[in-house]
Formats: sequence, C-alpha cells, structure tokens
Amino acid sequence: MCFICERIEMIKQGSNPYFVKELETGYVVLGDHQYFKGYTLFLCKLHETELFNLDKNFKIKFLEEMSLVAQAVSTAFNAEKMNYELLGNGETHLHWHLFPRKSKDMENYGNNGKGPVWWLPMEIMYDESNRITKEEIKDFKSKLLAELNKIF
Repeated sequence: MCFICERIEMIKQGSNPYFVKELETGYVVLGDHQYFKGYTLFLCKLHETELFNLDKNFKIKFLEEMSLVAQAVSTAFNAEKMNYELLGNGETHLHWHLFPRKSKDMENYGNNGKGPVWWLPMEIMYDESNRITKEEIKDFKSKLLAELNKIF
C-alpha cells in the first residue's frame, strides 16, 4: 500500500490527526510540516498516478474541488498568493500540495524571497521545528474547515 493510501486508510479509521474534510473526489489534510503556515494537501480518493488516467468527469470534479480547497486555504490563512503542486515523483498517488504564500516568506533564500517553495532547503522545510503542533492542528483545522464549509 502506498503512503497516500495509508493516510487515507487512517482517515477512514478516524486516526489521521491532519484530516480536515472529505469531498467527493478527495480528502483535505494539513501538511505535517508548516514552514508555510496553512500548507494543505488534497489527496485523490482514487489510487491513480496521472491526471490523464482519470475518467473525464471525475478529473474535472477533482480539479474543481482542488481549486475550491485552494480558495479556502487562501482565505483561512490570509495568503497573498497560492502555489499549487502536483508532482508525484516521491509518492505517485495523485495529491495536490497547496501552499499559502506571503511576501518575503523565503527572503533568506535568494531572489528577494520570490520563487517556488521547493527553493527552500529541504532540511529547513522538513525540520522538526516546522512540524505542526497539536495546538496548531486544532487552530488550523478550525480555520480551514470554517472556510471549506462556506464553499461546500
């Protein structure tokens, strides 16, 4: 079983602390690490590796829901800009990375703080000091769920 499928199983069993909301095509979860406060993932319900492999109607709905989740993340965390990533090089199961961005959130990492989140050194992004705390989980879930419930 892949890592994303394991996380989805945890949601189904009620044991994933990062789970925020189930939608028609996927699950909204908070990221384990929060260098970019409000970092959220949207996990596809289907174990598929490429968008083009999805049924047309499911694909359109998946993309629409991702966009609406991004809107909720943006509002909940006062983003100035959203970054969207669907990579799959590490975990091939379709999942979106949604990063709320603010000016100068990477100013110590070149190019006047501008650039993709992946310019942030991995040892900083995934440093234990950026792991989401129990208090943050509660606060972030509450903020995000309130915005998701306005949209869905």
